[in-house]
Amino acid sequence: GDVWHYPMSRIVVAARKYGLRPVDGPFGDIADPEGYKAQCNRGAVLGCEGKWAIHPSQVALANEVYSPSDAEVNQARRILEAMAQAQRDGLGAVSLDGKLIDIASIKQAEAIVMKSDTIASAGK
Repeated sequence: GDVWHYPMSRIVVAARKYGLRPVDGPFGDIADPEGYKAQCNRGAVLGCEGKWAIHPSQVALANEVYSPSDAEVNQARRILEAMAQAQRDGLGAVSLDGKLIDIASIKQAEAIVMKSDTIASAGK
C-alpha cells in the first residue's frame, strides 16, 4: 500500500477542520514526471487542492491534475443554474439529469466554478 495514505488523509481532515486549504508536499525526483503526476493524483483523490512544484517541469503537471476540466465546469454551472431556477420557482428541491441537487452538490459546484474563474482571471 501507500505509506502516505493515512497521514495525508489526516492532514486533509485537519486542514478542512480549521478552514485551511490542504496542499500536498514536494516530490523530489524531478526526472520522474510520471511519478510526480501519480503523487498529484493521490493528493487530489484524498482532497488536496494542490501540490508543491519544486521544478518548472512540475508546474504544468500539477495544473493538469488540479484544474477542473471543461466538462466539470460546465456541469457545475448547470447545477448552479438549476438551483437558481428552482429558487426563482419557489421550489425547495431540484433534480438535474435524474439526480437530486443537495447542498453538498451546490457547494462542490460553487468551488469548481470559483476555481475555474480564478484560473481564468490569472491567465489574463
